[in-house]
Amino acid sequence: MFGLFKKKSEVEKLQLKYKKLLEEAHRLSTSNRSASDQKMFEANELLKEIDQLKASKENS
Repeated sequence: MFGLFKKKSEVEKLQLKYKKLLEEAHRLSTSNRSASDQKMFEANELLKEIDQLKASKENS
């Protein structure tokens, strides 16, 4: 309950966006394969950014 009003970190925001992209890619995979592939590409790029942020946090 105490975390209810806590602001989300940049990594948490990106993780939510990543999850939404994966869900959308899965939904599109049955109807539009090229759009699904594009969403997967965007999700993978976002995952790389998340990993970089996590690595920079650990180093500092």
